Amino acid sequence: MAVADLRDELSCSVCQNVYEDPVILRCGHNFCSTCIGKVLTAQEGSGMYSCPQCRMQFEERPVLYRNILLRNIAERFRSTHLEEEPSRVLCTYCINSSTPAVKTCVNCEASLCEGHVNVHNKSSEHVLIEPTTYLKNLKCSKHKKILEYYCYEDSVCICVSCRLDGIHKGHQVEPIEEAFEKKREKWRNVLEELPSQKDEATSRIQTLLSHMEKVIRNAASTKKTVMDMFRDIKKKLDALEERIVNEVYKQEEEASNSITKLIQNLEVNIDSISEKITMFEKMYSMADPLRVLQDHGVDRDNVAKDCKVLEKTQRKDDGVKDFHERMIYVQLFKSLFNIVNEVRADTLQTDLDLILDEDTAGNSVNLSNDLKIVTYTEIQNSLPRTPKRFSISQVLSKTSFSSGQHYWEIETSETGSWRVGVAYASMDIKDQNLIGDNKNSWCLRRFNDKYFVVHDEDMISFTQSSSSHNVGVYLDYEDGRLSFYELCDPVRHIHTFHTTFTEPLHAAFAVHNSYVKIMSIVH
Repeated sequence: MAVADLRDELSCSVCQNVYEDPVILRCGHNFCSTCIGKVLTAQEGSGMYSCPQCRMQFEERPVLYRNILLRNIAERFRSTHLEEEPSRVLCTYCINSSTPAVKTCVNCEASLCEGHVNVHNKSSEHVLIEPTTYLKNLKCSKHKKILEYYCYEDSVCICVSCRLDGIHKGHQVEPIEEAFEKKREKWRNVLEELPSQKDEATSRIQTLLSHMEKVIRNAASTKKTVMDMFRDIKKKLDALEERIVNEVYKQEEEASNSITKLIQNLEVNIDSISEKITMFEKMYSMADPLRVLQDHGVDRDNVAKDCKVLEKTQRKDDGVKDFHERMIYVQLFKSLFNIVNEVRADTLQTDLDLILDEDTAGNSVNLSNDLKIVTYTEIQNSLPRTPKRFSISQVLSKTSFSSGQHYWEIETSETGSWRVGVAYASMDIKDQNLIGDNKNSWCLRRFNDKYFVVHDEDMISFTQSSSSHNVGVYLDYEDGRLSFYELCDPVRHIHTFHTTFTEPLHAAFAVHNSYVKIMSIVH
């Protein structure tokens, strides 16, 4: 590519100069940060912003992203080419007019116009070169001779004296013209590669910008969903609060009324007892035995019977209702639990029927009766051979996923190591590799209390220790996304694989001195 063409590629369309601190718009066009800043500021009053090159419009002032790769290319071009561009050098001898020079004599240290070149000394000492004002760079500072050679060992230009009897004697040297052509050839190769690198970087930026727009859209959608969810939860909580408080009032009223009624009955009994006390005190104070004994107004048996009835009534608590605060709390927490699960069921699809496939379990694992737990065993089982059975301590799920979004949670043991992830059913069962150690599986691994993610034997480690024994797995088949989350408080994202799935996937589990349990999520 010609230097002029490359300069056009590296020039800002606003100032027409090579980029200074280039930035990129969402449309993919680059500008000097100062230039586009002035353009956008000038557009503020119009109510709409646009790219000066393609006129793509933006409702809000676009975010500017620094194009570091383009900046480095522009700086390298500026340092290697702009200094080579001929400046306006004037003839030294045309003192009465500004005549452009066509040559510069290194020996005379003078620039010559076309007329003075024709009468200039033609001896070999007088070397004519392209017009320049940087003569001091063309002579050896020590010997004051023309720089004619390039020393590869010291990477400097030297004169003939430096080569023959100076510090560069015996070094690998070459005439400047030849060294220059070799260096130009290297730069020519670099220049041929840079446009493709630029296109690749531009394409990558476009991909990243598209991804960022998707992230922004998803975040906005999720924010709306979360806000709607909280509004719904608040309504449900307000209704629950009213219902629970009414239940408290109801129980309080019923218990209070039952106690009040009993008190009223006891007060009636107290009045009756008081009347009897007055009567018996009066009889007791009589001194005439005949009168007392012959007074038939008081039936002694009935009096005794009435006293026993009163005594029994005073001790009886029938009809008294208690306040059952424990049942209030049970009702409250059960209702809260139902609210959370109801909202969760509406927003998070879970795979409740995820169970393990007995026909894939290796002989060094045991499966629970409900096919939800896989446990490592040192005692080898003698399971019948099947076309799907692994030869090592791992197992696949019976459920498979060939589309859609799926989520499941697992509980793991506190000790030992394990792997959880997904795999194709076509994974080689005779291969001794665990899930993640081939192209047909992806997994999260925990070993020595550290997390790793593995695919095709490529392992990425994480420095942070695990803080929870529960892990969430999210699979988006069409989007080619497999994410792992540590279910601590708050939930921590561990890693996301981005790929293209081409076969149905099964949940996959491998254990060593440990167990993994598929958690059932109640809706």
